[in-house]
Amino acid sequence: MKLHEYTISQLHDLISKREISVPELTRYMLDRIESLDSKLECYITVTEKQAMEQAQKVQKMIDEGALNSPLAGIPMGIKDNICTRGIPTTCASKMLYNFVPPYDAHVVKKLYDNGAVLLGKLNMDEFAMGSSTETSYLKKTKNPWDTQRVPGGSSGGSAAAVAAGEAIYALGSDTGGSIRQPASFCGCVGLKPTYGLVSRFGLVAYASSFDQIGPLAKTVADCALVLNAIAGHDPMDLTSSRRQHPDYTESLINDVKGMKIGLPREFIDDSVQKDIRDAVLNAVKVFSDLGAECEEISIPIMEYVVPTYYIIALAEASSNLARYDGVKFGYRAANPKDMLDFCMRSRSEGFGTEVKRRILLGTYVLSSGYYDAYYKKALKARTLITREFNKAFEKYDIIIGPVSPTTAYKIGEKINDPVQMYMEDIFTVPVNIAGLPAISIPCGFDSRSLPIGLQIIGKRFDESTIIRAAYTFEQNTDFHKARPSIDE
Repeated sequence: MKLHEYTISQLHDLISKREISVPELTRYMLDRIESLDSKLECYITVTEKQAMEQAQKVQKMIDEGALNSPLAGIPMGIKDNICTRGIPTTCASKMLYNFVPPYDAHVVKKLYDNGAVLLGKLNMDEFAMGSSTETSYLKKTKNPWDTQRVPGGSSGGSAAAVAAGEAIYALGSDTGGSIRQPASFCGCVGLKPTYGLVSRFGLVAYASSFDQIGPLAKTVADCALVLNAIAGHDPMDLTSSRRQHPDYTESLINDVKGMKIGLPREFIDDSVQKDIRDAVLNAVKVFSDLGAECEEISIPIMEYVVPTYYIIALAEASSNLARYDGVKFGYRAANPKDMLDFCMRSRSEGFGTEVKRRILLGTYVLSSGYYDAYYKKALKARTLITREFNKAFEKYDIIIGPVSPTTAYKIGEKINDPVQMYMEDIFTVPVNIAGLPAISIPCGFDSRSLPIGLQIIGKRFDESTIIRAAYTFEQNTDFHKARPSIDE
């Protein structure tokens, strides 16, 4: 095995036994990025100098016995909407092309405290608005399994980097599936935590009541290790939960006997690609053979989840992005006639097409004539959707289904049809609407040998159960072991 193919735990063992040093591992990963990233375009910024300096510092702390975290010395990537002090955080936009935060996001600080080494900032859809990483102003990331196809989004750079071995693990953000969908498309593991489990301080907001930071990695165990490091209360985030979280690695148990699993029939209807339906049903058989009780259930309110999500998300986006006017920071229009022209041109020139579309729609549903007709009704629908899932969890431990109705599609295939693109999120957005945890794990391949992701949804703050179920499935299948042959 090559170093980029190792898991976090395996690399931790090598570092602990002095079989490899942190600077050697970091240098290897930086060289791999240099050789591959011109083909995949995962990174917006590569922090070579800072990475090597951090590697030397971490190695010294390990040698002195001052640092023994399983993440110590492990190279990572961070989605470019998570603030990093002294390192550009662009949100893959023209608007923030030159923004350098004066502080670290809470999750970044916690990872640094664990000895993580930052390789760079990863590409994404502009302001996390998209499902393919095609709306990035700076570059278009390619899927390592087929460079003619999208890696998913908005955390496409994070998923592609992990799948291609350009990072051992990465952080992404998930507003409506932006961790799970690219993890599914790229054949890696992506975990969206319960809303409030991980601090949002330092995450550039898209839709504040949906956004959540989470890990992408090769295996469920790796995701559990990263979640251990980033979870916990943060006084800088008023939505951050004060409850104590368990050690998620204690849930890495190969056993689902007696676990009750629900499969919504709405998740495997004719809108879902046949290969994906077959892979999900095969996963049901795997769980059943291992002693779980699997039943088909119905969540009839599913037809309302996409419109509910987009009305609320775009309303919040309209409000959150109002701050970008060119006055305080970010892109500024040249030679304005007056202040009004300055603000108008800064926003019209600084935002891309998809971001402007979402701002316009969000402003529309919040306007005085349409607030009651759209936004208020969407809030009521959100309550009903949450109740429907809570009702299902009264009987079932987890709910499973596909992550997306399709596998990775070709670059340019759907970018001009926003409605079709939005419908790609139908199985992921209910999780964000209800604030639930969910994980995407590889569960098969389609007829074109493209990865398929299985989504496991759990009760609020019950990451332990979905990690246990995902780990059990992983240990009894080989799908997670497959890697794209991008560097052959």
